[in-house]
Amino acid sequence: EKRVADIEFRKKGEPCNACPTCLSIDEGKNLDVIEIDGASNRGVDEIRNLKESIRVTPTASRYKVYIIDEAHMLTKDAWNALLKTLEEPPAYVIIILATTEIEKVPATIASRAQKFYFKLVSREKIVQKLQKIAKEEEIKISREALELIADYAEGSFRDAESLLDQMISWGDK
Repeated sequence: EKRVADIEFRKKGEPCNACPTCLSIDEGKNLDVIEIDGASNRGVDEIRNLKESIRVTPTASRYKVYIIDEAHMLTKDAWNALLKTLEEPPAYVIIILATTEIEKVPATIASRAQKFYFKLVSREKIVQKLQKIAKEEEIKISREALELIADYAEGSFRDAESLLDQMISWGDK
């Protein structure tokens, strides 16, 4: 079953949301996916702790994934401490450096990483996604209201879903 889910993931580029790994990630219970706030954990000591943690193999998943959000906030010493790990990570480790300011990531780090640039989502795609959610949750909401939410979301699915959640908390219409 796990192998089939892995194949589906590679085919579609999306998680299957059915296997134990996907479900545990969705529920925030997967011990092999670790998110680190680069703004709060920006020093060399935090990176040393990360390097120690990386040595431990995954508990239930094929990979151990570290997501360093706001990576551009790391100090120079922290980047230097992370460099060796980025050059030769264990085969079971994936490190994701998320940033909105790529120019602040040192060239020695950026040259060793794959870069993926994300763009804002169109208003229409956000409306379609919100319509799908509303239908699944049996929420009655006008297209006009969905368009307004999409406008406020400014191209972000996450912000649009959060706004819809806030509206849902007020009632089912």
